[in-house]
Amino acid sequence: MGEGESGSKKYPREYGSDVMVDAMQAYGLKYAAMNPGATFRGLHDSIVNYGGNSPELIECPHEKIAVSLAHGYAKASGEPMAVILHNVVGLLQGTMGIYYAYVDRVPVIVFGGTGPMAYERRRPNIDWIHTANVQGNVVRDYTKWDEQPTSIHSVHETVARGYRVAVSEPAGPVYLTLDAGLQEDRLEEDIEPLDVTRYKVPSRIGPDPAALRELAEVLVAAERPIMVTGYAGRDPDAFHQLVELAELLGIGVIDTNWRLNFPNRHPLNITESDALSSADVVFFVDVKDMGKPTQELDKTTRRVTSQIPEDAKILDLGFHDIELSAWLHDFAQLHATDVQVTADTVVALPQLLALCRELEAAEPERRDAREARRQELGRIHDELWEGWRATAAANWDASPVSTPRFTSEVWEVIKDYDWVLTAGTVKNWALRIWDFDEPYRHPGRELGTATQISMSLGVALAHKGSGRLVVDLQPDGDLMFDPGALWVASYYKLPMLVVMFNNRAYYNDWEHQERMARARGTDLDLAYLGMEIDNPAPDFAAIAKAFGWHAEGPIDDPDQVQEAVRRAAEYVTETGLPALVDVVCQYR
Repeated sequence: MGEGESGSKKYPREYGSDVMVDAMQAYGLKYAAMNPGATFRGLHDSIVNYGGNSPELIECPHEKIAVSLAHGYAKASGEPMAVILHNVVGLLQGTMGIYYAYVDRVPVIVFGGTGPMAYERRRPNIDWIHTANVQGNVVRDYTKWDEQPTSIHSVHETVARGYRVAVSEPAGPVYLTLDAGLQEDRLEEDIEPLDVTRYKVPSRIGPDPAALRELAEVLVAAERPIMVTGYAGRDPDAFHQLVELAELLGIGVIDTNWRLNFPNRHPLNITESDALSSADVVFFVDVKDMGKPTQELDKTTRRVTSQIPEDAKILDLGFHDIELSAWLHDFAQLHATDVQVTADTVVALPQLLALCRELEAAEPERRDAREARRQELGRIHDELWEGWRATAAANWDASPVSTPRFTSEVWEVIKDYDWVLTAGTVKNWALRIWDFDEPYRHPGRELGTATQISMSLGVALAHKGSGRLVVDLQPDGDLMFDPGALWVASYYKLPMLVVMFNNRAYYNDWEHQERMARARGTDLDLAYLGMEIDNPAPDFAAIAKAFGWHAEGPIDDPDQVQEAVRRAAEYVTETGLPALVDVVCQYR
């Protein structure tokens, strides 16, 4: 019989849940985030005792926090993480986290307890109201796959397939339901783990050679090419490959920041410029929504206008209609393209680079024109940065603290560390001030309110022990959803620095109400109703201290921000424990 270990004690492989632990360990799942539940009590016991707490259980105060923590971990580490949810009610609590993992193409392997499915084994009432027919129906529209094995012999194959499906690009969450009865049954025969070397993740999707060559030919022939980058940066090598491609051909780069694809201070990075309006070729690199980075939006009327010239050629390299949801409209607007190559950029980018080097070498007469193009793009880049510096200086001494000043003061501290930004960029101001010079600096943007703090925990877990300073620029509205998440950082000793961007409002929606009031001629002064987080203002430093954090604030004097952040950063690096600085900021 196989054995697991907890301390000096050893336990034989004896229960169905032991087999489930074998399957988790076979695929190297290091952590499993969870909130306790009776439908996986067998699995819980097996992980702790038979498995020697492997995968390590990460206790969370809410299921959504558990899933989002795994989301952040996977983005930062490049490895999937397990989550365990308690039957129907735990699954319902975790649905928002699963949804966002699906939208963000992140592999999260969600295990659910259920049942027992056999009526005669159910406790009165509680096991009945917590059990459903085909439990996976709850999340089927926004997972890549779900399964509920009905025999212990099916568990290894179910976990193997679930792992493969989750991590195969485009990645995403899967949901695997484990019957409580199967977990708690004694084994009638020993069931050995799979030989995972024969059940590996399949190879990546490669490009059609002829189509990729056609794309390269159009790109090399371009005089004013612009490249829009999306999810390619999930592979750290792409960060450098995209730089090499842009420098080779004089391509201006607009980074959507869904992943960190390109260094923000590189002279060819022209994000937020109007350079698209003069492009003759626009090249999308693993971009799911081609409209958002290329359209101007009237936020009152919801009307959009393309910035791409009508005669520009459109090139597209990515996954396109693979894994298209029949339910969710995250496929976004369909855009006309001239050359569209379906492939994983991990495979295609090196091949594209080789083709472009070959084609570029064949026309040395164009090198002076390309150098002139690089110089022009560098001028656009410099003008952008000069404009941002001027904007930052204009409101420098304001109290509450201006957004650029807030971001600048944090940068003055963390630039002396090997740092990582967890998610949100404070309305892009971190991207306008900090130096994102390495692919690990940022796993990509947050996905809206109630995603930031939990994803940040996962990023901190991924970097624990690395010596890097993990920084979370934390909106107050987001933390109001999940203040219990702070306990997780204390309990698991996650070395993270949280600096509150505290504008005491759900201001994104406040602005929407102001637009409506202006458009309709209604009372603008009432837009704050249902929007402010004030009267009373939450004391986030006090909340953090109650969970065992080092904390300071609230601070509304801009001259005090830097030293408070410096003290907090020193505390994190010296102790390995979390710290929070609450800064009261302008609305935007």
